[in-house]
Amino acid sequence: MGISDGAVEIRSRGWRRLAALHGHIDTELERALQAHHGLSVVEYTVLDALSRQDGWHMRMQQLARAAALSASATTRLVTRLEDRQLLTRILCADDRRGIYTELTQTGRDLLDTARPTHDVTLEAALASAEQVPELAPLVTALHELPSPVSH
Repeated sequence: MGISDGAVEIRSRGWRRLAALHGHIDTELERALQAHHGLSVVEYTVLDALSRQDGWHMRMQQLARAAALSASATTRLVTRLEDRQLLTRILCADDRRGIYTELTQTGRDLLDTARPTHDVTLEAALASAEQVPELAPLVTALHELPSPVSH
């Protein structure tokens, strides 16, 4: 049983709106994080993902998933962040092939400084998107998501 043309169009329209909202938010975050902290959105995402880990480290594959990057793009990004002394790589003690990435103190400090900029910019981007009739329902849905459970 196939999907009707009308259902396909509705899903396509929804996907285009979601992509538009993502693009709007991403552009605003990129501008603010670069201007104030010298970070790209994906660099911020990596630092943030690492900061949320017990022990402050992740395997490279986990980091690639968290940043929505390929393995090779993740390796290049980690190298750039390591060159800036924001994170370091550590060989896994029980699996010699495994490599962990871990935030340095410099990385934690930069993230702590950048987080308020990120949060304020995200709120402003969502508020401006909410004024666009096609995007308003998506913003409303985001605001209605349950809060994450903290440990």
